[in-house]
Amino acid sequence: MREFSLPALYEVPSDGNLTDLIRRNAAQHPDVAVMSRKVEGVWTDLTATEFLAEVRAVAKGLIASGVQPGDRVGLISRTSYEWVLTDFAIWSAGAVTVPVYETSSPEQVQWILGDSGAVGVMVEAGAHSAAVESVRDHLPALKQVWQIDKDAVDELRTAGAEVSEETVDERSSAAKADDIATIVYTSGTTGKPKGCVLTHRNFFAECGNVVERLRPLFNTGESSVLLFLPAAHVFGRLVEVGSVLAPVRLGTVSDIKNLTDELASFRPTLILGVPRVFEKVYNSARAKAQADGKGKIFDKAADTAIAYSRARATPGGPSFGLRIKHKAFDKLVYGKLRAVLGGRCEYAISGGAPMGERLGHFFSGIGLTVLEGYGLTETCAATAFNPWDRQKIGTVGQPLPGSVVRIADDGEVLVHGEHVFQGYWNNEAATAEALADGWFHTGDIGTLDEDGYLAITGRKKEIIVTAGGKNVAPAVIEDRIRAHALVAECMVVGDGRPFVGALVTIDEEFLGRWAAEHGKPAGSSAASLRDDADLLAAVQSAIEDGNAAVSKAESVRKFRILPSQFTEESGHLTPSLKLKRNVVAKDFANEIEAIYTA
Repeated sequence: MREFSLPALYEVPSDGNLTDLIRRNAAQHPDVAVMSRKVEGVWTDLTATEFLAEVRAVAKGLIASGVQPGDRVGLISRTSYEWVLTDFAIWSAGAVTVPVYETSSPEQVQWILGDSGAVGVMVEAGAHSAAVESVRDHLPALKQVWQIDKDAVDELRTAGAEVSEETVDERSSAAKADDIATIVYTSGTTGKPKGCVLTHRNFFAECGNVVERLRPLFNTGESSVLLFLPAAHVFGRLVEVGSVLAPVRLGTVSDIKNLTDELASFRPTLILGVPRVFEKVYNSARAKAQADGKGKIFDKAADTAIAYSRARATPGGPSFGLRIKHKAFDKLVYGKLRAVLGGRCEYAISGGAPMGERLGHFFSGIGLTVLEGYGLTETCAATAFNPWDRQKIGTVGQPLPGSVVRIADDGEVLVHGEHVFQGYWNNEAATAEALADGWFHTGDIGTLDEDGYLAITGRKKEIIVTAGGKNVAPAVIEDRIRAHALVAECMVVGDGRPFVGALVTIDEEFLGRWAAEHGKPAGSSAASLRDDADLLAAVQSAIEDGNAAVSKAESVRKFRILPSQFTEESGHLTPSLKLKRNVVAKDFANEIEAIYTA
């Protein structure tokens, strides 16, 4: 199939904007908890009425500070209640939010605030304030800096005390559906980030259709979502706005190092994450089982869960014997895994990168249905996702209702719909290229099956052509290799080379445990063990698992273990954890050369 579409399930209000949602919630669900925040270590709920009042109070402060309709206001913070509050307050002041990753360098802060022409910026902490101050001489439009951990919210409440309710009403209703809601700068795997212009219509079309298609997951007064993704990323904004649109109770986590504890205390009914989160859950559980001498039991339980999930998609369903095994392991293993996620979660949504088919079946088999989706900043997050009642593991689902997905002659995925962005801020050339012929050109390669389910096979610009002329899409094999507990990242190489090779980094979280189990010196690092026979054998097993997913010509023949992990700080990952392939290739050129000469 070359093209597929679904009718819209949600009608975008032509004369409205996103602040309508919080006013509607206060009117229709005044006493329903829509937000939760930690107060002295305890989750404390806010009703729809209370949240609206807080948003309006902060919006008054922004207005009193001189923020005008259409002005851009930066937001640099970890994911938090204050992030969500400020976002809606900016919109309620009639302005435009410009999110900046809290890990951004001063140079990146300067580019984003300068290119957008931000007149003010809300930062979380002193480090963020220092980054802004270090480049402030280059930001002539910037007039205000507020700092959350220096009581910025209270400061704005006080500043806006004299602003009338009528003024806030006027500002809140100023923007219409086609006005700009936010400018989200892409992470930028190459070059400077481009500012994606997203309107209120984009978010209504995106979040409205996602919520309606997954309505059983969004039950007002019952469902709850814990947001631990970066709110600066468009996927995080989907969670934020979608939760308010539903509405359901939304909690936030600033530090994912505490994620397990937060899941246990918040007990969400729905979580949204990236594949690496689900890989970590699986690998941590398996490593713990091995440490407790129960590794074989866990592996049998995992195999049973995968077989059970796969069998449910067959006409006859799971056999009697498989059902008995599955029930036994549910008591021994699966229930404990569900408890790690809070004990109430039956569904999760995964996006941002491909999830392995085996991992998808594993979670489905233990009682957590992970609905994989696909999208980009330019599509306001998801442009395809698996429906809750007709999931196809191994695909990223059907198009967002109200949109069209087309496969071009060269295999590129093209998208059309109300959720597609308006263009790149101050960049007409890039806009014209991305939106050629009325379609958004994603740059991804994919296929549609007979039911309109999309599968992504790679990035158009990342296709490797070996010396033998074989086209290789790195994503398929990289995802399989990265699923191994010891592997942090994998980058396939081989463009113009006689065979495919790979650079592999070791997950430092699991290396210590693995080293102890295999009699390696305490404190061993990837650098000290990269030539160790046991570690090489372990990584080789991950390589072989990856090779099983591709043809012989596409398989990895040789690999090199690198001495350290790829990180955002090292410049090798974007804030959304995508590989900067050109930077890795440049910085590790000698390692790549060694694959073909050593």
